[in-house]
Amino acid sequence: MAFDFLVPVEDKVLAHCELLPPQALGRNIYMHTARKGLPVLANASVALLGVRESRNAFEKKPEKLDVTAIRMQLYKLMLGNWSTNIIDMGDIEEGESVADTYFVVKEIVAGLLEEKVIPIIIGATQDITYPVYRAFDGIHDMINIVAIDSRFDFGMDDELISSHSYMSKIITEKPNNLFNFSNLGFQSYYNAQEEKDLMERLFFDAYRLGEVANDLSLAEPVLRNAHLVSLDARAIKASEVGLSQNFSPNGFDGREICAIARYAGISEKVVAFGLYEMENTGQCCQLMAQIIWYFIEGLNYRLLERPSSENPDFTKYTVPTDTELLIFYKSHLTERWWVEVPSIISSHNKPNSPALLPCTEKDYLDACDQHIPERWFKAFKKGFN
Repeated sequence: MAFDFLVPVEDKVLAHCELLPPQALGRNIYMHTARKGLPVLANASVALLGVRESRNAFEKKPEKLDVTAIRMQLYKLMLGNWSTNIIDMGDIEEGESVADTYFVVKEIVAGLLEEKVIPIIIGATQDITYPVYRAFDGIHDMINIVAIDSRFDFGMDDELISSHSYMSKIITEKPNNLFNFSNLGFQSYYNAQEEKDLMERLFFDAYRLGEVANDLSLAEPVLRNAHLVSLDARAIKASEVGLSQNFSPNGFDGREICAIARYAGISEKVVAFGLYEMENTGQCCQLMAQIIWYFIEGLNYRLLERPSSENPDFTKYTVPTDTELLIFYKSHLTERWWVEVPSIISSHNKPNSPALLPCTEKDYLDACDQHIPERWFKAFKKGFN
């Protein structure tokens, strides 16, 4: 059983939690301890999981990820007005080989997904996204991945899987369960033109750092359509994490990345959230803890909405353009927008019936000005192929 490979939370975390006030997160969480064993999954909403594997790091890590330091920063934060039951599964240490670690990650995440528990993975390197993706095999037919990252991580054709090339393995390996990949926050100078061309050919979505930072609401519909979110800490600017090596002077600031994490939590589709490539500085550990806090905060504001013309909570807008008749819906409860896309594959729809693609009010206004939204066009082309 894969759960047997989990290492308990360190005693110093337990001692730290004993000194915290009753309202602190650390006093309201069930942890995997050496004395009590694993917490039960029944009634759990969220499970924290550390993964200390770093052998496939593109830039070799000088030291192991200190998941304990992140835990201690997280557990001293105060609970929100939450109904979420949180458990801490402990850590997965390096296996005999990287493939062994991947297998354990895949099996544990699959077990959590089957129990409807959302794993929050705190991983040393972003290639851990690959076994998390494989955990969906047989559980979700087609999934959407969103990476918050300064790079697309396709790597070179002959490159072995690493934290800079794990996406190549995901898009080429069978069974291929990936329906869509979106990148939030890429920085052009880190990505070869061939990678940008590949994103275009596969009708994947990419949003530049400046574009998202200027209007964070752009990230919301992208994350609303995601099942798996993978956050590379190197998408955050160096000054925010307290160091410069391997981090860029450009990137998201602390407020922006926490807002994006909250959007990910609010998305009713997101069932796995991973943070990777962080460093062992006090400032970085604090920020990672706050990102996790905001993701859980978002979870507590989830609202399952199913737009339709019969539902009085929605307004339907029909927009004729020169080539298409676009159908938009706006929610009166959340003011979120959707657009119908014919022929797109959807687990929520009958075959060949229109699927609902999350979008923005700007997409609707652009359509009124006879500009078909790019996200609609890409989804339509993907649904046809």
